[in-house]
Amino acid sequence: MIKVCLADNFPVVHFGVKSYFKDHSDISIAANVGSFLMIRDILLTKEIDILILDLELEGLSSIFEVKSLLKDFPKTKIIIFSGLSEQIYAPNAIKAGVAGYVHKKEKLETLGQSIIKVHQGKIIMNETVKKNLALIAKQSKSERLYRKLSNREVEVLRYLSGGKKNHEIAEILGLNEKTISTYKLRLLTKLNVTNLVDLVNKAKSLEIV
Repeated sequence: MIKVCLADNFPVVHFGVKSYFKDHSDISIAANVGSFLMIRDILLTKEIDILILDLELEGLSSIFEVKSLLKDFPKTKIIIFSGLSEQIYAPNAIKAGVAGYVHKKEKLETLGQSIIKVHQGKIIMNETVKKNLALIAKQSKSERLYRKLSNREVEVLRYLSGGKKNHEIAEILGLNEKTISTYKLRLLTKLNVTNLVDLVNKAKSLEIV
């Protein structure tokens, strides 16, 4: 039996997922948590094969925290189950070490199939994301720099788009305010805009927010 922990903000998601897998022959929802801080306690006290994680989970501010979790609990594989854009977030999540990315618009049947495949050692992502990763790998360094945003840049852009000020983002991510300003300048350059309003609009067009 594959033991799963679901980490999500919303009780309705917990109820739906738990109900769907209640009588599943291969998958058991062994734990449910509503914040990122609760995950470590669960992984320290229970054997969890797969962690189903929403990137917008309360207490989760950076993909680097997910990377740290994978390092500390190497036996537990992570599947991102989120409403955030796969094209933007899945490549960075896969690079960070997660084993799969399933968008919340997918059926729970797809999530179940993904859990089984990940448990078998496979990496799960849709064909569009695979093609994007392959394209990025073929590009020159300068092309990648322009076209591909780093994990931190995506995070900073997301918080800027949410109305956060530089000092607030610095506090959330545990970085210097000057560093956030540098990321902001990089984003303006990479996305070919000159001000914050256009930057936010570009983020929306890319489905980053």
